[in-house]
Amino acid sequence: MAERLPTGGEQGGDSLLFPLLHVSCTALAGLGGLVVLGAALMVTLSVASATFGLGAIRGEFELVELSCAACASLFLPLCQLVKGHVMVDVFTNWLPGATNRTIDAIWTLVFALAWAFLCWRLFEGLVEVRGYGDRTMLLSAPIWWVYIPAVLGTGLSAVVAALQGFAALFPRTFRIGTSS
Repeated sequence: MAERLPTGGEQGGDSLLFPLLHVSCTALAGLGGLVVLGAALMVTLSVASATFGLGAIRGEFELVELSCAACASLFLPLCQLVKGHVMVDVFTNWLPGATNRTIDAIWTLVFALAWAFLCWRLFEGLVEVRGYGDRTMLLSAPIWWVYIPAVLGTGLSAVVAALQGFAALFPRTFRIGTSS
């Protein structure tokens, strides 16, 4: 899906908030992409090393596991910002456009609450796992650090969804701009 910044004539296009959100969401997604790329390169190097008789990288599967857990949530804010989530409008297709937009705005706010709930629970999990001092078996890497990107990703997703929902319901009050 192609994303774009709104121009000055579009709703909220002159607002500073949307470019700030766009940069933040894109930076998190870019970080997630770098982590996935690093994990892929490490697996490739480990397999090649084992193939040539040099042995695999010790704890490689743990690093891949931690990397995937750490970066999965980093893509969510950009997906929320560009409205890339799947929408099912089979039951509301026949309604007028304004009604559909209101329903979408309400569900976006519900989505924001769900993101906020996930963020809260992930933060609680971070605190709990850090308190236990859990570590991976081979590398003794702390497990709690993978919660940090998840908290960031779900937290920013909650903020973006809330702003989108309020901007759709109250366009004169909340002007963040939209990418669609």
